[in-house]
Amino acid sequence: MITIALPKGALLEDSISIFKRAGLDFSDALKENNRSLTFESNCKRAKALLVRNGDVPVYVSYGQADLGIVGYDVLRESELKVANLLDLGFGGCHMSLAVKKNSKYCKPTDLPANCKVASKFTKTARSYFDELNLPVEIIHLTGSVELGPITGMAEAIVDLVATGKTLKENGLIKIDDLFYSTARLIGNPLSMRLDDYHLRDTILSIESNNALEKIS
Repeated sequence: MITIALPKGALLEDSISIFKRAGLDFSDALKENNRSLTFESNCKRAKALLVRNGDVPVYVSYGQADLGIVGYDVLRESELKVANLLDLGFGGCHMSLAVKKNSKYCKPTDLPANCKVASKFTKTARSYFDELNLPVEIIHLTGSVELGPITGMAEAIVDLVATGKTLKENGLIKIDDLFYSTARLIGNPLSMRLDDYHLRDTILSIESNNALEKIS
């Protein structure tokens, strides 16, 4: 039986649709009063684990799930050893560098050396500034990073931006995009090597259906 890690939150509905088109229906996870964390597919060929988006690469990396769907932002930040199988195309947003609108910073290199940058994605932020050869202090926040510049704790933030509405409402503007993040299908490397075609068939079905949907 295939085990799949499904992400709670914004990616869940599209993730379930992806697997449903491949013949694995976990629609019970969308029921309003659902409290279960595990689900068996309609065909009894697979089960799903309902986990936080940030935990999907962990379950896949440690072999508790054979496949999973996770945002590229989380996948890149986790740095865990998983197979990045498919770009599924949904859940798109930018990982961006933003500052206060009334600041004097118009591009990344305008930021002063050793300034403070707030982010949930500290590894991503560190790698970005290392590539710019700009030394900064990264402040790890788990909540609303927009408060960093607002309170004066940080000159900038590195965070996900979808519509830009939250930035605008808090007086912030983007000055750079690090990368574009979409949902990815990931796999456990050992599961892929030991596969008896069940995983391969599921992956090929998802890839085929996803390509057809893009054409239509």
